[in-house]
Amino acid sequence: MLIVQKYGGTSVGDLDRIAHVARKVAKTKEAGNDVVVVVSAMSGETNKLIEWAKHFSKTPSKRDMDLLLSSGERVTSALLSIALNEMGYPTVAMTGRQAGIVTDSSHTTARIEKIDPAPMRRALDEGKIVVVAGFQGITADGEVTTLGRGGSDLTAVAIAGALGADKCEIYSDVDGVYTTDPRIEPKAKKLEKISYDEMLELASLGAKVLQNRSVELAKKLGVVIEAKSTFKDVPGTIITKEEEIMEKPLVSGIALDRNQARVSLRGVKDRPGIAAEIFKALAQENINVDMIVQTIGQDGKTNLDFTVPENELELVRQVMDRFKEEYESIDYDPHVAKVSIVGVGMKSHSGVASKAFETMAQENINIEMISTSEIKISMVIDEKYSELAVRALHSAYELDR
Repeated sequence: MLIVQKYGGTSVGDLDRIAHVARKVAKTKEAGNDVVVVVSAMSGETNKLIEWAKHFSKTPSKRDMDLLLSSGERVTSALLSIALNEMGYPTVAMTGRQAGIVTDSSHTTARIEKIDPAPMRRALDEGKIVVVAGFQGITADGEVTTLGRGGSDLTAVAIAGALGADKCEIYSDVDGVYTTDPRIEPKAKKLEKISYDEMLELASLGAKVLQNRSVELAKKLGVVIEAKSTFKDVPGTIITKEEEIMEKPLVSGIALDRNQARVSLRGVKDRPGIAAEIFKALAQENINVDMIVQTIGQDGKTNLDFTVPENELELVRQVMDRFKEEYESIDYDPHVAKVSIVGVGMKSHSGVASKAFETMAQENINIEMISTSEIKISMVIDEKYSELAVRALHSAYELDR
C-alpha cells in the first residue's frame, strides 16, 4: 500500500515528539508500505516567525512572509528525515518546490494548481521514505507561496491524490471525529466513518479536526482520509464517500460555533438591488456572511438580519456606516452562537427539524435565526445557552448510545 501521513504542529512540537513520529513512520514502513510524510512546523514556530516579522514592520510584504513562514515546515521535514536516516531507513526530505507542488500566485493564501509527482515517485521506487514540508508550494515562475490556514492538510490530500495513494492519514492530538466536542458533552462518541459532505459541514461549522478546504479536495480527488491521534495507538475516523457507509445515521454530529455575531438592520428601503449592494460591499472586504433572513416590514421598508464572524465585526461596522442613509436603525449582537445538527440521514427522514425546535423549547432557549440544507440545520441562539443546547440536542438524537 501507498500511505500518505500528515503530522500537525503539536505532533512534531519538540525533538522528542519528532523522534516519536519517526518511530511511527518506521513502523508503517516495516509493515511493507510505501510512505510519504507531510509535516507542519513545530507548534509555536509559525507564530514566532510572525512576531519576528512584526518587530520590523506592521505590514510586511506577503511575498517576504511566504519566504519566512515556509521555513518552519522545512526545518521539521529535515529533522524528521535526519532521524529516520539515523534509524536505518533511507529517507529524503523535500520542500514544496522539490515535491513538484505548483500553486497560483496568491501569496499567503495560494491554491494548488497541479502536482508533478515524478520526484516523489522516483524516491519511492528507490525504496525511500519521502518527507515533504507541508503548507507550501511554488508558482510557475519560481516564487515561494504558502497555502494559508490548514495548508499542511491540503498538501497531504493533494499529494495523496497525485500519487493515487490508498489512504491519507491525518495525525493530530485528537483521535478522530466525535459526535460533538467531548469537552462540552463527555458522552460524545467517536465516529467510525463519516461522509465527505458531513465532514465538510462540521468543519465549516466549527469542528476543528479537519480544515474544510482539505475535505473539499479529498472529495474531489476521491482520497480516503483517516483522522487519527499521534499519541494513542487506536483506530481513527474514516472520511469517505457516502455510498461507502453502510448504515447512515440520522444525525452524525452536533457542531458549535461561538465566533458569531448578528447584524440586524431595521427599516431598510425596500428597493431592488439594496441587498446586492450591501452584501457586495461586505464581500469586497472578504467578510464571510453566513445566515441571512429578510422579513417584509411596513411602508415600503424591510428588515434584514445576517450573521458574520465575531472577529470581523469592527470591519462590518465600517462597511455598514456607508449605508446609513438606507436604513432607520442597526443593531450588533456579538453574544450569539450557532449550533448545528448534521447528518446525511436527514435526506430520507422527516421530523428532524421539529425535534430540534422542540428540544430548544423544552430548555427555554429562544431560536433567533434558522438555516437549513439537505443535511444540516443551523440555529442562532444566545451564546450563554450554547453548551446547554449542544448537550440537549446530543441527548435528543441519542448520539450518546
